[in-house]
Amino acid sequence: MEPTDEEVVQTAAEAAEGLVFSRYRRSEVDDLDVTVSFEDGVLEVDIYLNVDDSEAERVAEDAVRAAESAVDDLFAETG
Repeated sequence: MEPTDEEVVQTAAEAAEGLVFSRYRRSEVDDLDVTVSFEDGVLEVDIYLNVDDSEAERVAEDAVRAAESAVDDLFAETG
């Protein structure tokens, strides 16, 4: 049984946030906005990360990839 759209969105959001907070302490993050949608089999992940670090953009990109990978794993587990 395939995961529900809600499960996909939740899995992606948790993976993205988890990646960000594996790199930064919560107190270092001024703002984090993770927006995930899953419609018609298409996953979209947008991340806004406000942290005083020159690597923040790369971390946000890594978080998007982590979200995509987590969703791939979810489908592999249920497929």
